[in-house]
Amino acid sequence: MQLLKKRILQDGKCYEGGILKVDGFINHQMDPVLMKSIGVEFVRRFAATNVNKIMTIEASGIAPAIMTGYLMDLPVVFVKKKSPKTIQNALSTTVHSFTKDRDYEVVISADFLTPNDNVLFVDDFLAYGNAALGIIDLIKQSGANLVGMGFIIEKAFQNGRKMLEEQGVRVESLAIIEDLSNCCIKIKDE
Repeated sequence: MQLLKKRILQDGKCYEGGILKVDGFINHQMDPVLMKSIGVEFVRRFAATNVNKIMTIEASGIAPAIMTGYLMDLPVVFVKKKSPKTIQNALSTTVHSFTKDRDYEVVISADFLTPNDNVLFVDDFLAYGNAALGIIDLIKQSGANLVGMGFIIEKAFQNGRKMLEEQGVRVESLAIIEDLSNCCIKIKDE
């Protein structure tokens, strides 16, 4: 994922407190060439699993999840940060957003997440793992099976991977940020 790493170093913006903004090419304005290569890489890493559904949490995970689902010819389900009035058979849990420093009730209909599903969760960032823990809770509530979690960018210094792997979750990150001290982006070489 050299293209991803190049874009992080070239266009990523670092802020105090371990915040990395990638708005110009992932979150708010998507680079289609980069997003396609991200989807291709997730397909390569998870092709041997028995995944039959891609899952993400709104909003920044939507683009990579759709690309991955499109390339794998699989449906994509979205966990909402606000419960629509029309939702039926709702499963819900609370997650804490590191970036916004607030709690969200997230929700999905059990109609779209069933015990027959083998789920690949795709998202933009892995930091402390709060959103991922919420997803694990929803998957457990539904009786579905989690085959793995794919993240575009992991902030290794915030230990989300460790917490997920201790629960037996397969974690695949396309770019791992080792350090953001003094707003200097240091990417792990693999």
